[in-house]
Amino acid sequence: MKDLSMHIMDIVQNSVRAQAANITLTITVEASWLILKVCDDGTGMDEATLTRVSDPFYTSRSTRKVGMGLPLIKQTAEQTGGSLQLESAIGKGTKVTARLGRRHIDRPPMGNIAATAAMMITGNEGVNLVFEVKQDDAVFSISTREVKDVLGDVDIRLASVTSFLKDMIRENLEELNIEFD
Repeated sequence: MKDLSMHIMDIVQNSVRAQAANITLTITVEASWLILKVCDDGTGMDEATLTRVSDPFYTSRSTRKVGMGLPLIKQTAEQTGGSLQLESAIGKGTKVTARLGRRHIDRPPMGNIAATAAMMITGNEGVNLVFEVKQDDAVFSISTREVKDVLGDVDIRLASVTSFLKDMIRENLEELNIEFD
């Protein structure tokens, strides 16, 4: 995957497939680390599955024979001196935490996180996605529920809503001087 936004989208889609009603994506920018955390309340995994999901030749899906998302983010994290941590339990959901060397030469760029977040917020019917970014004392947060409350009867899936959210997220991150690279 060419950028971290693609990794994030893949992990969030895993949560959606696991029937999560609530997903929280947190990006924490520290001096030396970029930490990506996705927590969900989906079906979760048992211990046996949890130990196998970082194997690229294992997948729980029947439509293909490999599952590359978690193995690729694990490899990316480790190449930057970081790590991947997985926590899960059946019926309790899953937490994926990738810790990447922020300024490491092998760390892919963030990509268009504003567009990715906007698509995840508006594109997953029945899912409340909370997107938050933290750097020092600066915090930006937005959720599907919050957007729906503001829009009222307007369909959140409209392209104009996604476009507006993308611009609004980008502008807020710039205003807070949040820098990923």
